[in-house]
Amino acid sequence: MDRIRIRGGAPLNGTIPISGAKNAALPLMIASLLTEETLELGNVPRLADISSLLRILSNFGVDHMIAGRRPGETSETGQTIRLTARSVIDTCAPYELVSTMRASFWVIAPLVARLGEARVSMPGGCAIGTRPVDLLIMALEKLGAEIEIDGGYVVAKAPKGLTGATIEFPKVTVGGTHVALMAATLAKGTTVIKNAAREPEVVDLADCLIKMGAKIRGAGESEIVVEGVERLHGASHDVLPDRIETGTYAMAVAMTGGDVTLENTRPELLAFALDVLKQAGAEITSTDNSIRVRRNGNGIKAVDMTTDPFPGFPTDLQAQFMALMTKASGTSRIRETIFENRFMHVQELARLGAKIRLDGDSAYVEGVPTLKGAPVMATDLRASVSLVIAGLAAEGETTINRVYHLDRGFEALEAKLVRCGAEIERIKG
Repeated sequence: MDRIRIRGGAPLNGTIPISGAKNAALPLMIASLLTEETLELGNVPRLADISSLLRILSNFGVDHMIAGRRPGETSETGQTIRLTARSVIDTCAPYELVSTMRASFWVIAPLVARLGEARVSMPGGCAIGTRPVDLLIMALEKLGAEIEIDGGYVVAKAPKGLTGATIEFPKVTVGGTHVALMAATLAKGTTVIKNAAREPEVVDLADCLIKMGAKIRGAGESEIVVEGVERLHGASHDVLPDRIETGTYAMAVAMTGGDVTLENTRPELLAFALDVLKQAGAEITSTDNSIRVRRNGNGIKAVDMTTDPFPGFPTDLQAQFMALMTKASGTSRIRETIFENRFMHVQELARLGAKIRLDGDSAYVEGVPTLKGAPVMATDLRASVSLVIAGLAAEGETTINRVYHLDRGFEALEAKLVRCGAEIERIKG
């Protein structure tokens, strides 16, 4: 199994191109099931989760073609994928496919909306919490789907099609909003989605669906209205920049020192997180499509932070921010309100010398002058990259095991950091 070895202490200087957002690309790819015509997606990141979803879609009979390289395209920039679901030959998503990636459960929405039936395995739990699918099922039931659980599978049927309705989520759910949006596009009549997720990835999906012929208004607000149409057509759409990757590298610069420009990104996608970084002592300047992050000799200040749905601080940046706070002056409180069990990186950061105390949904991080390199183990995607950030700032050598988590969500991580002066390498094994 591959490992990553880091020799810490070097500041980061240079430029890093930001990839397309995995959390946007996955629902966009699933949306290809809504039409028999071709959906062309640009700026798709080269990630393990993208490859896994392509295999799942192929199982349904979706043809895909990855376009050849274009001028200026490198292994650090996005790819173009064309998806055509002309003939969906199977409406069953078996456990061995769904278990590899939770987001693949969302295929239930376009399958039942377009074909009137779907049989999709329950995805089960994961390292950062159960993330149940009850709200996704509720959304489909509101639209008229008949749902039953059979041998670990969710079986959805709507032989006469779905019908528009009001769907009010008891709490904000990105997955539920994705499912409701996709299903409602082909439902008869009007659907109103209340307490909808406002995340940029939801807006990106809505923008693509509109290009495909959907009638949607209000995406990015807490209430979305969808007027169902009879059919959707093909379209071309570029995946939005990855705000989590952007924030991750911004925090790496804040922790190690240096001066890095993050290119091909959009500052408004993570304005709250950037404000928190400024409070911690980073100098941040932005243009429409880039962010420059600097930290001179001044130290890092302790800042309290609570994760919240967009536009608040993203839960997917919580572990990275905790790594930054391990070297802050003073004690910070980090409160996790989105997922349970999302403090599994705490014990691994402690192996590097971090002082962190857990109390319910909060972590109290007492900054230390120095972290020391050590062998550590990744527990999930965002936890693994927090260990990379800490390793970049630690004295000596840090070895990170189980880095397949990183390959799920960070495109060309080592190459992007090396170009800015980091001493980081992958050890095959």
